[in-house]
Amino acid sequence: MWRRALALCVASFAGGAARAEPPPGLARLADVAPAIRQEMRYAGADNFTGRPVPGYTIPACWLTPEAAQALARAQATAAREGFALIVWDCYRPPKATAAFLAWARDPGDQARKADYYPGLDKSELFARGYIGAHSTHGLGAAVDLGLTKDGRTLDFGSGYDLFDPRSATASRAVSRIAQANRGRLKRIMESAGFANYAREWWHYGLKGARGARAFEADIE
Repeated sequence: MWRRALALCVASFAGGAARAEPPPGLARLADVAPAIRQEMRYAGADNFTGRPVPGYTIPACWLTPEAAQALARAQATAAREGFALIVWDCYRPPKATAAFLAWARDPGDQARKADYYPGLDKSELFARGYIGAHSTHGLGAAVDLGLTKDGRTLDFGSGYDLFDPRSATASRAVSRIAQANRGRLKRIMESAGFANYAREWWHYGLKGARGARAFEADIE
């Protein structure tokens, strides 16, 4: 009995946390486009740092209303073609950016090298543009995402956040199927007003958002 009560308590807490209000100026993607699957990597340990990232207390996607509506349009286009979007990161709190910078500067922290940067020295991540002090994620106007079909993520030729030349959107070092899936995602996102970051097939920012203000809230 006590185990069931504890499970209900935990579920209730998790549900309440997931409904936490975003700060003024940001919208909860689940309210705008509930059909988009969310798998927020930095809220857990399945990411290049190997641990939950500061600033991500709950696994929720927050975006500016304009970006959320644009992503809803992209989801509608994907759905008409038999696919669905899956998002891995949206608004990025300042604490998270600071944690990424500290991680990148620590040569002793190499726990996930084999999974996320097997072909690079960690010291190269800044110069190659994989880690930076500023991002449209901090504006709530960028998303990291892919496409799914029947609940399974499509083959994009490299995993999310793989710091490797193969992750470049136009890379020919991946299969034709992966190239086609990257092209499909790019077309869908561009039709909704997003632009791709060429080094990362998964990263898209809303066009015209670079002049917007950065937010300071944690996802909690």
